[in-house]
Amino acid sequence: MSKNIIIFDTTLRDGEQSPGASLTVHEKIIIAEQLSKLGVDVIEAGFPIASQGDFDAVKKIAETVEGPIICGLARAVDKDIDRCWEALKNAKKPRIHTFIATSSIHRDEKLKKSKEEVIADAVKAVKRAKSYCDDVEFSPEDAGRTSIDYMCDVVSAVIDAGATTINIPDTVGYTEPEEFAHRIKTLFEKVPKAKDVVISVHCHNDLGNAVANSLAAVKVGATQVECCINGIGERAGNAALEEIVMNIKTRQDFFGAHTNINTKELFKTSRLVSNLTGLEIARNKAIVGLNAFAHEAGIHQHGVLQSKATYEIMNSEDVGWSGENIVIGKHSGKHAVIALLEEEGYSLTKEQSEQVTTKVKDLADKNKTVERDDVLAIAMNVLGELPEEEQYIKLEGFTVTTGNSMIPTASVKLSIEGESKIGTGVGDGPIDALSNAVWTIIDPSVKLLEYNLKAITGGTNALADVSIKLMDVNEKVFIGRAVHEDVIRAGLLAIISGLNRLMNDYNKGK
Repeated sequence: MSKNIIIFDTTLRDGEQSPGASLTVHEKIIIAEQLSKLGVDVIEAGFPIASQGDFDAVKKIAETVEGPIICGLARAVDKDIDRCWEALKNAKKPRIHTFIATSSIHRDEKLKKSKEEVIADAVKAVKRAKSYCDDVEFSPEDAGRTSIDYMCDVVSAVIDAGATTINIPDTVGYTEPEEFAHRIKTLFEKVPKAKDVVISVHCHNDLGNAVANSLAAVKVGATQVECCINGIGERAGNAALEEIVMNIKTRQDFFGAHTNINTKELFKTSRLVSNLTGLEIARNKAIVGLNAFAHEAGIHQHGVLQSKATYEIMNSEDVGWSGENIVIGKHSGKHAVIALLEEEGYSLTKEQSEQVTTKVKDLADKNKTVERDDVLAIAMNVLGELPEEEQYIKLEGFTVTTGNSMIPTASVKLSIEGESKIGTGVGDGPIDALSNAVWTIIDPSVKLLEYNLKAITGGTNALADVSIKLMDVNEKVFIGRAVHEDVIRAGLLAIISGLNRLMNDYNKGK
């Protein structure tokens, strides 16, 4: 009989910890709603104690998103667990996920605690979480480098304390598939009561083994996999949800398992997460990359034309992949634009929908036709805009002078909290000159880490989509993004967007 594998999505928690992938509360809700449509069993919505923003996001998702279990993360500390429950208490299906490190390097160097003290803290945390809700998950952090005997002692103790899901994380992506499978198999052998709870795995991709390790664990009895859309996450990322799911679906003969995922929503969800986080998907990415179902070699093309099965082990339709790009003109109505966005998983307010429609019509007036990706880029830009009261910096005007025999020179006029300021600068190019002009007005300790430009669709009149990363003096990273038909203006607006997010974070911390 086919066993059900629980898909635990941690895109909004571990995935958001990808450097520069910070999301707003509204963006997190949009992703959570799409994850619900995708059919994930558990959404780990965030780490409520980490920040007010994380708390607000978990609370809002718990209150509004239906279907999946809504989970929050908490260290094995009373205040973390209490804060987690405060955020989750209105969820129809809440889960508290608590953890403590168990490897010797973490116990000795980070916690400064003995084995016995760690077990006592773990048991106390599970019992406290259990006093709030029945569904409690426990993770021995860095289990992949924890002695198997001690890991089993910890697991046995927390099961007795009431944990209903035990997650075994390869926190630093250290283990190899055969080795990790042996660890899970040994757990079942040494702790017989593990068969009475859900055994989960959470694998990182530092050595590129996250998916392979997770699937090896499923093969020997694990029934929950923790993963992220597009494999995003700390350092090299987590196991990619779409790869886990499609391995199980495509090779049911091998795994004897299934999931509750609506695979036709995979491509849409992947693109939504990529757009909102600003983390691009490699063209050759398995399952959801643009090349995943493309064939260039002549011999491959010939085979596919005769029978797709010659070179395709999956149907592109099964993951919701489509090469189509619909066209919207200036006569297309608001309903067509909104329908397109809803189809792609975007949920906009009435005001945001009107802004997108206006911008689409303006672009159509200039470019005659607007394609699907243009609309999505415009929607992303509108969603990324901070509320009026949080836009401390506004662009009033700019000029750039450049040419093949002169040094690019720029001046920019900004309104900073209502006060107009002018800056000038020179650089290697127009964008460099503009950014240097901005730094003459803004705190020069702010650094521009990355500048990424892409054309949304082909042609010289393509929309320019610019994303940037700024770092403040505390090495905190902020993303700015802007879309405009003028590539130079788009770059300047992206810098201003990032600075507004930085200032907003600073002012909230006062």
